[in-house]
Amino acid sequence: MSSSAAARRSKGLIWLTASFVVLWIFIAAGPFLWTVWGSFKVQPDFFSKADWRNALYGVMTTAETGSAFTGGGYFGAWVEQEFWRNTINTGIVVFFTVVISLTLGTLGGYALARSGFRYAFWLLMAGLVFRAMPHITLVSGFLLPFFEWNVWGKLSTTIIVLVAINQPFTLWMLHSFFLNIPKDMDESAMVDGCTRFQAFRYVIIPVMWPGVITTGLFSFLLAYNDFAVTAVLLSSENQTMVPRIASFLGTVRETGDVMFAVAAAVSAMVPLFFLVLFFQRQIVSGLTAGAVKG
Repeated sequence: MSSSAAARRSKGLIWLTASFVVLWIFIAAGPFLWTVWGSFKVQPDFFSKADWRNALYGVMTTAETGSAFTGGGYFGAWVEQEFWRNTINTGIVVFFTVVISLTLGTLGGYALARSGFRYAFWLLMAGLVFRAMPHITLVSGFLLPFFEWNVWGKLSTTIIVLVAINQPFTLWMLHSFFLNIPKDMDESAMVDGCTRFQAFRYVIIPVMWPGVITTGLFSFLLAYNDFAVTAVLLSSENQTMVPRIASFLGTVRETGDVMFAVAAAVSAMVPLFFLVLFFQRQIVSGLTAGAVKG
């Protein structure tokens, strides 16, 4: 094959690959970008059945507000419906769920990874079965005692349930990272005078940071995006963002405001975008390497 033919083939392959990447980005990011755009329109434009281009030009938005863009959805959600309260509730639930899950998961994962007993394997298998069960089936078991103890609807009880659901995954993730850390590091630290806990704190944890950050991010996403647990266990005044967004849509008997839900959904997605963008290196490092070897 001549060099010119090889160059044409290589160029064609580059164009094909680039086209596929652009198509994939459009399919993946298109719905999000469309939702962000539509959140600044009125409902007759964003959900126009007559002409979808109304959402582009803002025909009805201009007629109602005098401008092609409006922040009415955000004002209604954040000010009129006090969506900021739900954001604070989400922050509380996420913070304590992540902190408790990582604390227990780090200690438990280290203990199981360094344990020579066979029960460690069966504990992990039991946790995996528990994690694989649908969340709603697990939540139902908490309802009766929560009602009897008069603790239903509180943030604290929801945090307990989310930690219980998330803990098996956290143990599995961190256990696998600890297995990649040679036991010689623990033993060398203890030879130098450290206790087991001091070796864990000062030697193992610094090596484990990529794994801890990766596991913490997944724990964050579980608590942040959860609907089944928070919708069932939280009262209306303690709702987090996701069930509150669903309530904006209304029900068969009650009329909701769809644009409030669209604006609130965009508001909930933006922090996730920046979080992943900020921690992308740690996530990749944690998922691929996990820890140093040697």
